[in-house]
Amino acid sequence: MKCIVVDDEPIARRGIKKLVSKISSLEFVGAFESAETAADFMKDNPVDLIFLDIRMPGISGIEFARKISETTLIIFTTAFAEFAIDSYEVDAIDYLVKPIKPERFSKAVEKAIYYHEMLLSEERNTNVEQVENSFMFIKSDRRFFKVNFDDILFIEGLKDYVIIQSESQRLITHMNLKTIHEQLPQSQFIRINRSYIVNKDRINSFSNNDVFIDKYEIAIGNFYRDSFFESLMGQG
Repeated sequence: MKCIVVDDEPIARRGIKKLVSKISSLEFVGAFESAETAADFMKDNPVDLIFLDIRMPGISGIEFARKISETTLIIFTTAFAEFAIDSYEVDAIDYLVKPIKPERFSKAVEKAIYYHEMLLSEERNTNVEQVENSFMFIKSDRRFFKVNFDDILFIEGLKDYVIIQSESQRLITHMNLKTIHEQLPQSQFIRINRSYIVNKDRINSFSNNDVFIDKYEIAIGNFYRDSFFESLMGQG
């Protein structure tokens, strides 16, 4: 995957380049101090993945992300954790808070590579094949998988795909988040931000801003916060 970094801080650009150099599946093709210079480069050069700062002079990372092709993946890199919710609005692959730990960086890249491979696949997985009271069949990677509702931790939307995450497996299929949400038991599954649906029965704990399921931490979107608490706490 060809990748670039866009960050107004020279130290941050060098840091990302160093992390990229340790991952053989990535090809570093440019470092830019602004969204404007990156956009000029991308007019004539293909880019699969952008490591993108959010708070920059001129065009912000969020604004830039809204303008680029849907086939170019984005991993936000920023010193400000409060922008995490905004990253869901532009279907970012991941959100890394500086200083970035190598293991966390590798995990984000692995997710990007996985999604990139699905984009390149000739096969486009179809919708839910069958829905029963306690399970459904999902087509993924040319096979049909039985997915028990109780085993689902959460479902993540990435552009035109959804990732179904359970304790034992991760399945990706060509479908939008709204479509799969309509197939699920509404009393058990709730949408907590633009990109995530969670299984209420698998929530370990939560705060005013985040839900914790197993080893995962998922932000609660402002638009969904009231309905989440009403549903979970039995209010309204």
